[in-house]
Amino acid sequence: MLRSFCSAFLHYLSTVETNNFRRLLRTVETLSDLGPELTAEREFTETSRRMLSAVMEAAGAREGALFVFNEKPTMLTSVAAEGFAMLPEPAFIPLLPKHTHALTAARGAIVLNASTYSVFLSSNGNVAPELFKCIAPLKSVGKLAGVVALGRRPGDAPYLEAELDAVDLLCSYIGLAVHNHALTQTLAQRVTENLRLMASLHGFYDSALEAFATAIDVKHVNIHGHSLRVGRYAAAIGEAMGVEGGDVAALRSAGYLHDIGKVAVDRRLFGKPGALNPEEFREMADHTVVGHQIVSSVEFPWPKIHESVRWHHERSDGSGYPDALASDELPMPVRIMALADTFDAMTSLRPYREPLSLGGALSDLVRMTPQKYDPNAVQALLIQVRRDAVGSNRVPLLADHMSVNIAPTDVDQLAATLQHKVSRGKTYLT
Repeated sequence: MLRSFCSAFLHYLSTVETNNFRRLLRTVETLSDLGPELTAEREFTETSRRMLSAVMEAAGAREGALFVFNEKPTMLTSVAAEGFAMLPEPAFIPLLPKHTHALTAARGAIVLNASTYSVFLSSNGNVAPELFKCIAPLKSVGKLAGVVALGRRPGDAPYLEAELDAVDLLCSYIGLAVHNHALTQTLAQRVTENLRLMASLHGFYDSALEAFATAIDVKHVNIHGHSLRVGRYAAAIGEAMGVEGGDVAALRSAGYLHDIGKVAVDRRLFGKPGALNPEEFREMADHTVVGHQIVSSVEFPWPKIHESVRWHHERSDGSGYPDALASDELPMPVRIMALADTFDAMTSLRPYREPLSLGGALSDLVRMTPQKYDPNAVQALLIQVRRDAVGSNRVPLLADHMSVNIAPTDVDQLAATLQHKVSRGKTYLT
């Protein structure tokens, strides 16, 4: 509606010498188009290009670049550029405190000249400030978020007040978008940086990732130790299935990190005593996708960890999330992780229920296999529990979480039931 109004009004004014007013309306029209771009769910690099194009069109600029502001180290880094013949990618401009102060204090777009370049920009980066003829600081809540830098206009025409007003109008909204993007990236970037540091210290993987697993569970007082236990259960299931040592280590590490996306979930949801409503469930379920995004940017010795982080809530019948995959689409490490995660959830206290007994949890898992869980993985879990029950496990699986109050004969009966279910009376091979 706003766009149609502006177009009609511009047509009405076509015979009137009101260039400045017509440019203002064109800018408002551009803003009405840009609004959906600022809130669209797409990569920030694409949004940056669209924002930059909008400012260049409003200013009549042939060249332009959009920079984001980083505090540590203090510098401007380009995220989009257009029209420049030789601009590095990315371009960066280190800033001294005086530059940061001047950009933050500026009240709008600034036309640069020989006497003002050094006031706002340094020449210590990989791009010469003299390429830019006009800069517009991007600010939000009084803080510097970035800069739009414009180069030449057609015929080297100067930037006049009308163009500067148009740039200011657009940049006040673009500053909010850049600032909001920085806020949403901060947590994930910090987590990723910590993980990347750990990934370089091969000799300290287990202890470092154990510490990280403990930090993941801090939000929820009822799941302290959950990530550590899931890592241990997953590794034990893998061992009972004959998985090689390196793959067992990968299972343990994936278990430690499987819930890493929960760092972005509202704390209040973890303590809710009743069922989550649909909106709350979607927010909680998104931890699989957020976690996948975090670990995908880290180079682990085991390249498939991100699959377990994303898919540990998938189920064999396709009823899980986030991608509703069926058993034949799920790698075995993912199936093991799904079982280890569920087993610990069943046997742990939750705000909405008491923990199940060991026998009750195992009975439920057998009942839901193979519809929900992989039978080989469930069989391997039963093997490890039986070893605990007879005291033959060198490192007990359950000792620090629950008492092993189930008889070996009861575990054998569950294993026989499982074998009969999946084989229909035929010999079942593990």
